[in-house]
Amino acid sequence: MKRLRSHEKTRRAARTARSPISSRSELQEQLAELIDQRSAISELLRAIAGSPHDLQPIFQAILDSAARLCRAEAGVFRLVEEAGLRLAAHKVSPLMLKEYPPPTLLEHSSFVARFIASKSPLHIPNLAEHEVYHAGEAYPVGLVKAGLRTALYVPMLRNDELIGVLSVGRMSIEPFTEKEIQLVTDFAAEAAIALEITRRERQLREVQIELAHANRVATMGQLTASITHELRQPVAAVRTDASAALRWLNKTPPDLTEVRAALAAIVRDTDRAGNVVARIEALMRKAPPRSEVLDLNEAITEVIALTHSEATKTGVRISTQLAPRLPRIHADRVQLQQVMLNLIVNGIQAMNDVTDGQRDLLITTEDAENCVRVEARDTGSGLSPENLEHLFEPFYTTKPNGMGMGLSICRSIVEAHGGRLWATGQPRGALFQFTIPTD
Repeated sequence: MKRLRSHEKTRRAARTARSPISSRSELQEQLAELIDQRSAISELLRAIAGSPHDLQPIFQAILDSAARLCRAEAGVFRLVEEAGLRLAAHKVSPLMLKEYPPPTLLEHSSFVARFIASKSPLHIPNLAEHEVYHAGEAYPVGLVKAGLRTALYVPMLRNDELIGVLSVGRMSIEPFTEKEIQLVTDFAAEAAIALEITRRERQLREVQIELAHANRVATMGQLTASITHELRQPVAAVRTDASAALRWLNKTPPDLTEVRAALAAIVRDTDRAGNVVARIEALMRKAPPRSEVLDLNEAITEVIALTHSEATKTGVRISTQLAPRLPRIHADRVQLQQVMLNLIVNGIQAMNDVTDGQRDLLITTEDAENCVRVEARDTGSGLSPENLEHLFEPFYTTKPNGMGMGLSICRSIVEAHGGRLWATGQPRGALFQFTIPTD
């Protein structure tokens, strides 16, 4: 009995002696897996941040990270569509690509679609021995011909709905371990969440673009009569100069000096009309945001030229104090011109009912600390404290026929550029200001 007890103590001591080493090894292995998984997610998030308008780099990052997590040599990422599984990204060797390029679309009747419909991972240790290969189905036969042997198919789910499938494989018969399968499965779940967030943000951006475009169209619609007048003047001048040129040509002998002068005037007036049309076209065009190095003074001057006739018609004098050598900024020209267009038109309309005193709208720019500041100051009826509190809220308007979206959209545009837009009540009139950061 003493011998048995002694033996049991020896075994417990041996287990105790091995336990810290074993536990340490397991902890190190788990830590390495966690680091790999976090690294894969970090790479995916970087791809999302670096590709706000293009999903392709995100698809490729998902596939590359999944392949790296389980040491796979090849892979394909497909999205579920009504027609089948659409190829979104691939990671295959040039030899494999030449031997059997991944089909652009796998129909819902294909073996991948059939098996993955269960929403569970499918692991095939040896594709050449699997039933789908022996059945002669084109896709697995092509994969084996290209050299693929071990395959793993992991579904990507959104609210339990199948949205895609990650396929990774090895060129030798080397089955994936349970831990590798679990790593890829967990990553696929996190990638699906990231992809859904990206999709919703993209939809939000598209809605914002639509709203901004609708606001520009509506604002330009208010200026239709003034713009027509702005175009009618150079067109009428062109007709007058063309008639004069014909008269000088019909003289005996023709007065070529006067003809040249008339033709030069025609060129100037057609350029003027062309510039008006180009500015209107730029503001009316619906396009995704595009950052460029921008001379803000020049962009503001173009908008003032578009609104000149409207201001003149309503007796408003627009004056400017534009800072010389204003720092260039990186911004979307059309979007910032939309902000200026709204502020100028709002200022003109705010002075419609002014019967005493001058109707003045002053536009100023200045180089502030780490930013440029733009001001639009009118001499209208001013803003009450209640209006100031709600001015930038969607659907809030002080105009009888206003939609209440213009200033809200303008604030969104300025904030998207990293700036700020605000309004201040004045003893007479209102002051709107916004800032845009400099480089």
